[in-house]
Amino acid sequence: MLNQPDKETALILLIRHGATDANLQRPYILQGRTLNGPLSETGIEQVSSASQFLSSFPLDHVYASPMLRAQQSAELIAKPHGHVVKTIDEIIEVDVGDWESKSWDVIMQQDPEAYEQFMANPADVPYKGGECYRDVQDRVVPAFNKLAANHLGEMVAVVAHNVVNRAILATLMGLDLNRAKDIRQNNACVNILRYKEEKLELVTSNAVFHLGDI
Repeated sequence: MLNQPDKETALILLIRHGATDANLQRPYILQGRTLNGPLSETGIEQVSSASQFLSSFPLDHVYASPMLRAQQSAELIAKPHGHVVKTIDEIIEVDVGDWESKSWDVIMQQDPEAYEQFMANPADVPYKGGECYRDVQDRVVPAFNKLAANHLGEMVAVVAHNVVNRAILATLMGLDLNRAKDIRQNNACVNILRYKEEKLELVTSNAVFHLGDI
């Protein structure tokens, strides 16, 4: 368990939402903004385990993306603490545009040139008709810095998404944004971010020990 931070420090527990049917499908399909389904049974089990793990943490607030899968996950996290989930619009998942609900195999067949360009430079080449990683970074990083600055002396949980998490973590790791897509973010994983002296840093990435065999 983490202790309450001192008055000059904020702790953010960044959590990826639990699995949806789209996450579990094989091959899985891209899930951006228009595919807004609920958590699967497995996803509920994953987040319930995360919630139990975090139940003894001194959480002061719980935030989430506006997407249903993030809101449902955040509600499970917030329940033991009696908190109401607050929404941060800027941390909505990446817009995958024309590739929404398609698998990478289908995308490779239908849009081979766009696929190759994206894979070679996801930092600046967008998902076809959608956003690139830098678009996500540009809206997500200021949102997290603002959130942390507003919660000095507190610990907050934030439930977001795969690409959102990758964008902020790549920034904190100092990685080339083209490598962000290689950062692992399991469903219901926990990342720990610390903000002190106006600087946000990564403490722990993709912790999943609370999930066991789920």
